[in-house]
Amino acid sequence: MIKKLFTVSLLFAFILSSCSAQATATQPAAPAPTDTAQPQAPATEPPAAETLIPTETFIPPTAGATATPSPEPTRPPNDPNCSNSAAFVADVTIPDNAEIGAGAPFTKTWRVSNTGTCIWASDYTLTYYSGERMSSPASVPLPLTYPGQTADISVNLTAPNSIGKHQGNFVIKNPKGLIMKVNEDSRLWVIINSVANTTAATAVSSNSGLVTSTCAFTSEPANITDTLNAINDYRTKNGLPPYNNNSALATAAQSHANDMACNNLFTHEGSNGSTIQSRVAAAGYTFSFVTENVYGSNPALTGQAVVNWWINDKTDLRHNLNLVSDTYIDIGVGYSFYNNYGYYVVVFGTP
Repeated sequence: MIKKLFTVSLLFAFILSSCSAQATATQPAAPAPTDTAQPQAPATEPPAAETLIPTETFIPPTAGATATPSPEPTRPPNDPNCSNSAAFVADVTIPDNAEIGAGAPFTKTWRVSNTGTCIWASDYTLTYYSGERMSSPASVPLPLTYPGQTADISVNLTAPNSIGKHQGNFVIKNPKGLIMKVNEDSRLWVIINSVANTTAATAVSSNSGLVTSTCAFTSEPANITDTLNAINDYRTKNGLPPYNNNSALATAAQSHANDMACNNLFTHEGSNGSTIQSRVAAAGYTFSFVTENVYGSNPALTGQAVVNWWINDKTDLRHNLNLVSDTYIDIGVGYSFYNNYGYYVVVFGTP
């Protein structure tokens, strides 16, 4: 079985999600990657890939917003001799064997790392390969991803109507249509259990709002103040105005921090399927732009320490960019402590 672990600096490792747990013998034969000059070994169990804390997500303006979206970045030309390869990082949504109501729509998102030397863009695609298609499109374009960066690749699917376990396999293709190597395999798969009751479909809905968590978490106001002050001090040093502390964004941030603590989550999706947008909207904040940084660790960090971690994070530069952004003007901070873990959520918004 494949178990992906996530390591934060020298902190204790913790489980990000239950992903890719399956016996190789039950899988259809993996396609041999054709986009490589190296011979491909028979598909066995791919080595474990380091899992990373999900990065913040940029949310486009709501309907009617007047803000002009930024144009898609232009990719520099690839060297004709560049190489393509990828590594699985994490199941951002829908871990293996998740229960979903029969016939319910859902979105599967994989996080993969560009381990080659080519730059990915929309001419690279995630393509259905084998197993059950689950109403997937023929292909999905990849986002602009430089070597060493990670990409979240999402596909909209529908759970089969028949009750039981279902699996679909997907591959990444380069602009020539050649299959890319992913770890020691070439597949990204989704495994679900279609169930008769509809509560499972609700669990993966992206329209849910705030979560009321009931575990014995604690929220330390000092950590929240420390985080807010550290962010605004950092902005001042960079010649930027401080963020406004917004109570509605703070409510959304605290709700998600509590949810993360009570359900051992390290993602932007809540246990009820909530998203950044739905939580912020449920808290009563009307936004044009909104995004979020999350962090969790054992031992728990101070507010200043977690801000330093975001500043120095080289895996995803957007963590730091959110701290010094001129797009957002309001901020809300949440912190929750449970079972020796500290969970931080910072929500950035613009009305």
